[in-house]
Parts: sequence; C-alpha cells; structure tokens
Amino acid sequence: MSITSQWIEIDSQDGRFGAYLALPHTGKGPGIVLLQEIFGVNAHIRSVAEQYAADGYVVLVPDLFWRSGARIELDYDQAGWQRAVELMNATPVDQAVADIALTVSALKSHPALDGKLASLGFCFGGLLAYHSAVQGLVDAAVCYYGGGIQHQLQRADAITVPVLMHFGEQDSHIPMDAVAGIRAAFAQRGAVDIRSYPDAEHGFNCSHRSSYHQRRAAEAHGHSLVFLSGKL
Repeated sequence: MSITSQWIEIDSQDGRFGAYLALPHTGKGPGIVLLQEIFGVNAHIRSVAEQYAADGYVVLVPDLFWRSGARIELDYDQAGWQRAVELMNATPVDQAVADIALTVSALKSHPALDGKLASLGFCFGGLLAYHSAVQGLVDAAVCYYGGGIQHQLQRADAITVPVLMHFGEQDSHIPMDAVAGIRAAFAQRGAVDIRSYPDAEHGFNCSHRSSYHQRRAAEAHGHSLVFLSGKL
C-alpha cells in the first residue's frame, strides 16, 4: 500500500474546518497531529505530513486559519510574511488549542490509528504543540523553534508528557537567552529534551525557505523519529 492523503472535515461549535490526512504504507500506525507554521497548510507542511506518513505515522494537519479563509496557503515572500502575521494575530492561542483538541479527538477515532499520538509543530505550531502538552491533549510533543514558549514558562509545571524541543542557535526570532530560560525552567524535568543546532536559523527545517539547513533538518528529523518511536 502506498501513502494516501486527503482532506477531511472536522466539526466544531463555530462550523466545520478541514484537516489534511496522510496515511502510511501499512494503513495503520501511531498518530501525529502536525501543526502548521504561520503560512498555513501549504505545500511544505503537506510534504512534512507525507514524510512522517512514510515513516509509519498516521498524520492529521488541522487548518488552524480556517475562520479567516479555508485552506489558505502562503509563500515565503514579503507579501506572504505580512499576511501570515495578520492571520496569526487573528488566531487566539486558546481558539487554536480548542481546534487542536478536536483534531486529536478525530485522530483518536480514526480506524488507522494504532497506538498513542503526539503533536509536532513548527514556529507558531511549535508553540501550539507546547500548549497541547500543557493541556494534556497528547502523549508526547515535538516543538520546532516554537516562538513564544519562553513567555509561557509559568505553565511548565503542568506538563506531564515527554517533550522534545528544537532550536537554531542563529535564530533571529528566538534569541539564545530565551532558549537558556527554557532550559532552566525544565532543568529538573528529565522528560523534556531541548536540542539546539549551532549554525541553524529560524525555519531551518523548511526546504522552501532560504533559512533551510539540510544537515540540521536531517539531524532534527532523526532525533524526532527516535523520540517518537520511544514515546508512542
């Protein structure tokens, strides 16, 4: 069986929103709720979903900007950045987390799910993956350069599931003193693994961006796979 993908619909109190589903070759596997950057569920994020499906996971990606427009896809140019920031600012974190909770429920009820499930997010999605762990929505969380986590450390004690965080040491959006603060907050928490990459910028995992760093993306992906295989 090859990887299959499709858009499905999830019901909420505000209406229905789409979620991109990617299934592994086997048709079954542990689950990942994949959380987008601020550029929407675009071609890059869909390719990441398919990558993890190829790794054996059932992946579901909620369209978190749906209230502003269904299936918005943005490029990584200046116009895309401007619109992406507008969309992020129009999407309250609590509202996004509520949609993530519905996505988790949808994935748990899907017949392809075989095992536990994790959240995995990038940028804005990395912050949301952190919040999903705070809320206890998932069995594990992976946060790639989650902007704003350093401002939510008062919630660190609520996390009871394993978490893996990736940061680039050359990140122009998340300074290393912020990462140091995150490390300090979790210093006594063995279940939280924080990794940094010396020559990586923000967005180093995204092959569609100028900040893409193939070696560091591959390393982080490897660490993520080892982490997920051990926790799910």
